[in-house]
Amino acid sequence: MFAALSNGAWTDQAWTAALVNHLWQSTVVVLLAWLLTLILRNNHAGARYWVWMIASVKFVIPFALLMAIGEWFGTVVATPIERPALAVVMQEITQPFPQTAPAPAVEYFGPASLVATHHMNLLPAILIAVWLCGLLVISFSWAGRWFQIRAAVRASSPMQIERFREMPVLSCPGVLEPGVFGIVRPVLLLPENIGDRLSAAQLNAIVAHEMCHVRRSDNLTAAIHMLVAATFWFHPAVWWIKARLLDERERACDEAVLQSGNEAQLYAESILNVCKLYIGSSLACMSGVTGSDLKRRIVRIMTKQTACKLNFSRKLLLSAAAIATIALPMFLGLVHITQVRAQTAAENPTQHIADTWQGTLHAGQDLRTVVKISKADGGGYKAVFYSIDQGGDPLPVTKITLEGTTVKMSLTMIGGTYEGKLSSDGKTITGNWTQGPTPLPLNLTRATPETEWTIPPPPAKIPPMDVNASPTFEVATIKPSKPDEQGKAFLVRDNRFKTINVTLSEMMSFAYGVHAKQVIGAPAWMTTDKFDIDAKPDGEGAPNDKQWKGMLQKLIVDRYKLTFHRDKKELSVYVLSVAKTGQKMTKSQGDPNGLPGLFFRGRPGDLHVTNANMADFAGLMQEAVLDRPVLDQTGITGRWDFNLNWTPDDSQFSGMGAKIPPPTDGASQPPALYTAIQEQIGLKLDATKAPAEVMVIDHVEKPSEN
Repeated sequence: MFAALSNGAWTDQAWTAALVNHLWQSTVVVLLAWLLTLILRNNHAGARYWVWMIASVKFVIPFALLMAIGEWFGTVVATPIERPALAVVMQEITQPFPQTAPAPAVEYFGPASLVATHHMNLLPAILIAVWLCGLLVISFSWAGRWFQIRAAVRASSPMQIERFREMPVLSCPGVLEPGVFGIVRPVLLLPENIGDRLSAAQLNAIVAHEMCHVRRSDNLTAAIHMLVAATFWFHPAVWWIKARLLDERERACDEAVLQSGNEAQLYAESILNVCKLYIGSSLACMSGVTGSDLKRRIVRIMTKQTACKLNFSRKLLLSAAAIATIALPMFLGLVHITQVRAQTAAENPTQHIADTWQGTLHAGQDLRTVVKISKADGGGYKAVFYSIDQGGDPLPVTKITLEGTTVKMSLTMIGGTYEGKLSSDGKTITGNWTQGPTPLPLNLTRATPETEWTIPPPPAKIPPMDVNASPTFEVATIKPSKPDEQGKAFLVRDNRFKTINVTLSEMMSFAYGVHAKQVIGAPAWMTTDKFDIDAKPDGEGAPNDKQWKGMLQKLIVDRYKLTFHRDKKELSVYVLSVAKTGQKMTKSQGDPNGLPGLFFRGRPGDLHVTNANMADFAGLMQEAVLDRPVLDQTGITGRWDFNLNWTPDDSQFSGMGAKIPPPTDGASQPPALYTAIQEQIGLKLDATKAPAEVMVIDHVEKPSEN
C-alpha cells in the first residue's frame, strides 16, 4: 500500500482549469464579435475588421490577467468596495472551473490504481508534446513561405512607376501577384513586365489597392494573428478569424479604392486580370490583391454596394463593448481581492503582528531578543528591537513589513535584517536573522503578560558637557602597544577615552582631521611606533566629538612635546561632492550633539555610519581607506545615517594594515568604491590636485612611560 498527497494533482488541475477557462472565454468573445459584425454588416468593412482583430488579440490576453490587474489596484486603494451580488454571479460565470486547491487528503493506492495514476500523469506531457509539434509544423511552414518571398525580393530590381514616390517599388521575376512585403520598411512588389499585361489605368488601380494595405498596417495585424494562430492552432475559431480578417481587409481596401474615384468596372477588370495571370501569396502577412471570395467581391464592386458610416448608436455600442471587455474583469478582480482581504481578516483575527515577540538567537552564546511591534500612524507597522543579554538598549527598526505571511525587518543602525513566516495561528514567526555572511535561525513567539521577558532598564545617561567647556584629560596613561596586537581602534566608553594599537600619526589624523600626507617633517617612528591610551576627562558631563578631539590635541602637545606650524601646499587629493542624482542618505534621528558612529562590519568595505556629518565621513575615508587627503565640498550640513558597501582594491586600507583579498568575478560582489558612493549614497569622489593645509612638525618626541 502507498500513501500520497494530491499536491501534484492540484497543480495539474489548476493549470487545466485556467486553460479551459481561457479557451471558452475566448470562444465567447469570438461569438460576440460575430454578432457585432452581423449588426455592422451594412457599415464599412474597416469597423468589422477591427472587431475581428480584437477577438484575435483576446486569445493572448486572458481575463485572468485583467482580473489580476484589478486585484493589484484593489491592494492600492484604501476604501473597501462592497461586493455586489452581480459580481458574485459574474465571477461564477467567468470562472466556472475552480482553481483553488482542494483540502489535502491522504489517498491509498493499490497496484491497479498506481498504473492508472501513472497513465493519468503522462497525459499532460502527451498533450504538450502534441501542441508543440503542431506549433513547430505551422511555424516552419510559414517560415519556409516567408523565405521564398524573401528570396524573390532579393532577386528583384528597382522599378519606377510614373508619379508614384510613396514607397520603394521592386520588379520581381516570376508570377507572384502584386503585394506589399515587410512591416517596418515595406516595399511594393510587382511582377516583371506587369505593365505589358495591364493597362496603365489598371496598374494604377492595383497600386492604389496596395497602398490602402500600407496605410491600414495590414501586414502588422496579419503577423499578430499569425502568432495567435500558431499558438492556438488547435482551436477552430482562430482559423475562422483568419478567413474573416482576410475577407474584411480586402473589402475595406476595395471600398477605399472606389471612394477615391476609380471606376468600378476598370477596378474589377484589374482584379480579374491579376487573379488570372498571377499566383496569390500564401503568406497572410504579405498583403496582395487576391485572398477573399472572388465572385462575391466582384459582385460588390460592380453593384457599387455602398457602406454606411457608423451612426452614434453603433459607435456607442462598439465603445460599450470595448470598455466592458476590459473593465468587467478588472472590476471583478477588484471586488474579489476586497472580499479575500475581508474574509482573511474575519477568519484569521491573529494575522496582525502588532504585539510583543521574543525568541533566542544562538550566536556562539544565547542572546534573548525582544521585538515590540506597534501600528504606525500612517499605516503599516513600526518596531523596536532589544537584545536583553547585550544591555537591552532599544534599537529602532528602520523598516518592517508584513506581506501575506512574510515578515521582514531591517535595522540600519547595526546592519541587521530579519525575515520570517507568520504561522497560521499567528502565534509564531519562523525565520532567520542576518548580520554578516551567515544567517542564524531566530524564531519569535508572541508573548503574553505572563511569559514576557523583562527588559533591563537602560543605564543612567550621562548628561552632556557644557558645549562652551574646554576640558582636558584629568588622568591619562600612555603605553606602547603589545607587539602582537591586531587591529586598531579609537573608543569612547563610560566617559573614558581609549586608543588601541594606534600610531602618533593616526592620533594626529583623528585629533586634527588631517591625512598623513598633510603632516610634513615627521620622524619615522611617528608612523611605526604604536601606543595604547586610557584617559579620563575632567569636568562634569559627556564631552562631544569636538571636545574629545580637543583633549587629544592637548594630550599630544603635553606628552609628545609637539610643536608645529601650518602652511599651504598643493597635494594630490580626493574631492567629495554631490553626484548628479542628489544625495541618498537618511537624516539621522540621533543626538545632534552626540558622538558619530562609523565602523566596518565584519570586513573592510562594509561601512556603517550613524549620526555623522560629512566632515566625519571624509575624515574616516582619508584616515582609514584612501591614500590621500579628502576635501569635503558637498555643502551638506547636519547628521546622517547610511550604509556603504563596496569591494576594496589593494590601494585602500593601507592605513589600517588590512590585507585586501583579490576581487572575485561573482555577480553578487559589491561594486568598486567610486561606483558604490554614487549609487548608494549619491556622492562622488574625484581625484585632483588642490592647495591643502599641511602641518609642519617643528619638534616632537616619544612620551615617557607612565
